[in-house]
Amino acid sequence: MTKDLSRRQFLHRTAGAAGALAASPAIFLEPEHIPLPLQSTPPSDRLRFGIIGIGMQGSGLLRDAIQLPGVECVAACDLYDGRHTLAQEIVGKKIPTTRRYKDLLDNKEIDCLIAAVPDHWHKQVVVDAVSAGKDIYCEKPMSHSPADGVAMVAAAKKTGRVVQIGSQRVSSVICAKAKELLANGIVGTLTLVEGSLGRNDPTGAWVYPPPPDLSLGNFDWDTWQGDATKRAWDPDMSPKYFARWRCWKEYGTGLAGDLLVHLVSGMNFMLGWNEPPKRAMALGDILRFKDGRNMPDVHATLFDYGRAPIYLRLNLGCDTPEIYRFQGSKGILEVTEYAITYFPQSGEDESPSYYTSGYPQAMREAYLKKWHEEHDPKPGKEPIREGFSYRGESWDAEKPHLWRFFQGARNHQQVTEDTVFGHNAALACHMANQSYFRGAAVTWDAASNQIKS
Repeated sequence: MTKDLSRRQFLHRTAGAAGALAASPAIFLEPEHIPLPLQSTPPSDRLRFGIIGIGMQGSGLLRDAIQLPGVECVAACDLYDGRHTLAQEIVGKKIPTTRRYKDLLDNKEIDCLIAAVPDHWHKQVVVDAVSAGKDIYCEKPMSHSPADGVAMVAAAKKTGRVVQIGSQRVSSVICAKAKELLANGIVGTLTLVEGSLGRNDPTGAWVYPPPPDLSLGNFDWDTWQGDATKRAWDPDMSPKYFARWRCWKEYGTGLAGDLLVHLVSGMNFMLGWNEPPKRAMALGDILRFKDGRNMPDVHATLFDYGRAPIYLRLNLGCDTPEIYRFQGSKGILEVTEYAITYFPQSGEDESPSYYTSGYPQAMREAYLKKWHEEHDPKPGKEPIREGFSYRGESWDAEKPHLWRFFQGARNHQQVTEDTVFGHNAALACHMANQSYFRGAAVTWDAASNQIKS
């Protein structure tokens, strides 16, 4: 008679099998084909773009964009003059620079825009851009508030312009393959989704060093604040607000807007969802970086989409890999920056039920005899459940996402991460923040376009 496994032994054995699968040979995913360089495109056929905001993120977007075929940067805008120099260094020529982004909107040579500005400026820049007839790529999160998001969706719909929101993983081969696998039911009945990411260093918590020369002479502090605050210039604090704006809710959306939006956007894309959560309940605190910020450095949120529960957690006080685990009746699909791994489960009893240990001996032996007769495979016919893994380019690669934006602008075709998708992802982040600040669960009321407790 086959030796029966206890529950503890069974769980230990299957956990070991899952670990063994991780080391199995991987199937490599081919990256999306992007044609080679812009020199092959006649100047008359090039898409000309301007960029608004050339800081840490904007400078990276600019470097990537100018390496794509058929596009050319012809103007740059930033409120800090040092970044005018940086933009020209990146592009390699004396492109026009300005502090006024509306100069780019008025420039008839500019076909489209890239905007990488603080969150509190997203709505105004996007609404002004599409109203001026410009397509625009705007960094995530799409909005600084639900009301901003509603206005952005309305402006994009009214003008019909192409808008791409910059959560780049939705353009990755990793997420595309995971979407295909999930759509084909690989995990069976979806029962739980977990996502997490952790950092453990000051730079990862946005404690960036402000430019040493930042001053009222080379920086437009009043315009940078916009309608968020009306603080007088403070040589100690103002440069910190400028460089570390994500730390303050007046200008940014904290962990939710910086990192949770990536988890939500990727999850929504892979699951084929395009809607806000029905409810959110968050816990968090400022535990590690007590530096005057008013946004949490630890933030964990449960979301209710009316389907399987979603648990997404972020931590700036301990480094952990960024990972999703889509859990279901047929196993786990684990998705990371470079890989997808499937750990199969039968969902069936792997051994006789341990509940029968409470039967009298004769009854228990009869049950065991019948169970083995019905379930034990014939020698040499034992079933093998095979897991597998895929590997591909990083889901954080921005070139594919930028390429899809430029293709959409060139062909006047809407992209995957448009204002509706971006708004729904941002709403999850706003709900997580509001739950944290209110200390209670919150819901999204579509009738009033408001978050309610």
